[in-house]
Amino acid sequence: MFAAERRQLILEMVRANGAVSLRELARVVQTSEVTVRRDVRALEAEGLLDRRHGGAVLPGGFTRESAYPQKSHLAAAEKTAIADRAASLVGEGEAIVVGAGTTTQELARRLARVPGLTVVTNSLLVAQALAHANRVEVVMTGGTLRGSNYALVGSGAEQSLHGLRVSRAFLSGAGLTAERGLSTSNMLSASVDRALVHAAAEVVVLADHTKLGTDTMFQTVPTDVIAHLVTDEPPPGQDRAAAELQALMDRGVRVEVAGTVSSAVETAGRRGDLPVPGPRRQPLPSRRR
Repeated sequence: MFAAERRQLILEMVRANGAVSLRELARVVQTSEVTVRRDVRALEAEGLLDRRHGGAVLPGGFTRESAYPQKSHLAAAEKTAIADRAASLVGEGEAIVVGAGTTTQELARRLARVPGLTVVTNSLLVAQALAHANRVEVVMTGGTLRGSNYALVGSGAEQSLHGLRVSRAFLSGAGLTAERGLSTSNMLSASVDRALVHAAAEVVVLADHTKLGTDTMFQTVPTDVIAHLVTDEPPPGQDRAAAELQALMDRGVRVEVAGTVSSAVETAGRRGDLPVPGPRRQPLPSRRR
C-alpha cells in the first residue's frame, strides 16, 4: 500500500470512530506502529487530525462519540484485561451500579459469576450480559433509549436513581485526564453517569490507555471523586500515558494496571518514575467530594 493510500485509510478510520489507537491503525493498514506514527504526524501537520499518546483523534482536541459497532472492536484485548482486573474488586453480596459502555459490558460478563450480587444499570448490554446469571439480581433504570450505545438516558433514568445507595459505581467514558477527570461526548449520557456517581460510596473508572489524556465535551466524574482507576499496560514508548497515570496518582487516584505482572506502571515504579500500586484487594479509599 502506498503512503497516500495508507494515510487516506487512517484518516477515514479516525473520522468514522472519533479516536483510534496506533495499534489498531497498524493492524488495519498492515504495517508497523512506527510507520503509522509517521503517517499520523504527517496528517496532523495538514490539520486533518490530532495526535494523542497511543493514537489519533479528530482535530480540535474533543473527540466525538463512536457508535457501538465501531467501539466494540477498538482495544478489545485491553478491555478484556481491564474487565478481568475490575471484576476481582467485586465481592459476594455487594450492590453496585454499572454504567454503559463496551468495557463495562465486558465487566458484566465476568460479574455473572459473583453470587448474591445486585447490579443497577442503565445499559441494555450490561443487563443482557447478566440476564442468565442465576445468582445475580439486575435492576434497570427507566429512561429513553439511546440507540448508539444501547443506554437508557434522560430524566426517567436519573429519577429512578434518586435515593439509591450502593457500594461502588463502575463507569467508563470517552476520555480521562488528571486535570478534568472522566468525560464523555454526549450530554444526556453525562447527566446519567453523574447520577450513577451520586448513588455510590466509591467510584471505579475503567479506561484503556487510548483514553488517557483525551478530553471530551462533558465532564462526568471530577478527578477528586475517582477513587480507583483500572487501565491497561500502555504500549512501549508511551511516555505520555505514564505521565498521565502519574498525574492521576498525584491527585489521589489509586491506579491498577491490568495485564502481565511486569506492567508499564510497575516497571516505571522500579525505575522511580511512578509509585507501584498497592495489593489488588487492598480496600479502596473513601470517596472524596
